[in-house]
Parts: sequence; structure tokens; C-alpha cells
Amino acid sequence: MVTTQDTASRDDVRASIVVAATELLREKGASAVTTRAVAQAAGVQAPTIYRLFGDKDGLIDAVAEHVMATYVSEKSAATDDATGDPVADLRSGWRAHVEFGLTNPELYALIAARGSGAPSPATVAGLDVLRRRVRRLATAGLLRVDEQRALLMIHSAGNGTILTLLGMPTDQRDLYLGEAMLDAVLTSILATTPATPDPSTTAVAVTFATVLPDLPGLTDAERALMAEWLHRSLTSRTP
Repeated sequence: MVTTQDTASRDDVRASIVVAATELLREKGASAVTTRAVAQAAGVQAPTIYRLFGDKDGLIDAVAEHVMATYVSEKSAATDDATGDPVADLRSGWRAHVEFGLTNPELYALIAARGSGAPSPATVAGLDVLRRRVRRLATAGLLRVDEQRALLMIHSAGNGTILTLLGMPTDQRDLYLGEAMLDAVLTSILATTPATPDPSTTAVAVTFATVLPDLPGLTDAERALMAEWLHRSLTSRTP
């Protein structure tokens, strides 16, 4: 019979192993995160790691989850304290993301190479933070593409920028590449004028989609059908 105390002890041991592995990763790189080294640093036997994480890959995933979750938590707090300027908030989030990638090169490369399976919960949470930032752009009438397209463009450009910079010698990195890439993306996704003054049908449709869930007098089915029509119209447009 497993008691609450046993579960707490197991969680404490697991947490101490993750912390030890995280410190090794940051100080010595991914190659230093061996089962033996982590076990020694955490003060446990190697079989304990296999029992708690399955294998070394499971341990590495837990480390990535731990660091990324901490970062996402900080991003969420920053989003909650956002300013009234959605573009400035997006820039702030972009810069924080690039900084995180360059500060944690080994870990970021590890996260980026997780494979084509389901994304980790921390990655999903990070995308949710970005999605909220994009929603504010749409609500303000600033988007000229649909929200999902904007989200994917920003996410792809951010990851590509970080991986490109990490692939360059530190002293040869273009420190202005991140800002240049963001400017290029914003030029592609933002309307030329804010809120309702932009008369283009795309900007109006994107903005309308943000208030669709709150429209009175419609059934859920009617809202879903209208959302489908809007999505079809927006995604059928040529770039």
C-alpha cells in the first residue's frame, strides 16, 4: 500500500534529481548529463533514476519541462501585467523568448529537437501565452491575417531566429537579427492602421472573429457556423 508519505518522498527525490540534472546541463552541457553523474549529484543510486524516469531520455525531458515551465510561468505573469499597447507587449515577449534561448543553448536545442510527437505541456503553455498576445492584437483591429496564421508565423520566426543564432560562434552573432525578424513578421501580419479605421475586409473579419463568442442572440451551433465561415474566408485568401 502506497501512503501519502511515500508519495511525498518519491516526489521530493524526483525533484532533487531534476534539479541536479538541470545544474549539470547548465554548467557542463548535455553531454555531462549522464545517469551516473546525475545520481552522484543528487545523492541517489542510478536505479532510482530509471525507476522514476524510465531512462535517460525521460530524465532529460523532465529537466526540459522543469526549466521551460519556470520560464512559462514568468511569461504568464508578464502577460497578466501587460501594458495597453499590444504591439509593445508582443515585442517584450519576443525579446524574452530570444533571451531565454540564447541563455539556455543546450536546453533550448534539446527542447527544439523533441521530435514530431505531441508537444510538452510547458510548450503548450508557452504557446497559450503567445496566443493571448495575438488575441489582443486582433481585438485592437491590428491583424491583417487570421489569429492562427499570426501565431504560427511569430512562433516559427522566433524559433528559427534562436536556432540560427545558436548555430553561430558567439562573437559572430548578429545581435540585431531578432529585432529585424520581428519587424519583418509584424510587417506581414499587422494592418497599416489601428483598430476600425482599417477598412480592409480581412482586418474587419479578424476583428469580428474575436467578439463572435460573445455575440448575443445566437446558439452555439450558429456561432460555430459563423466562425467556420470566417475561417474559410480568411484562409482562402492569397498571401
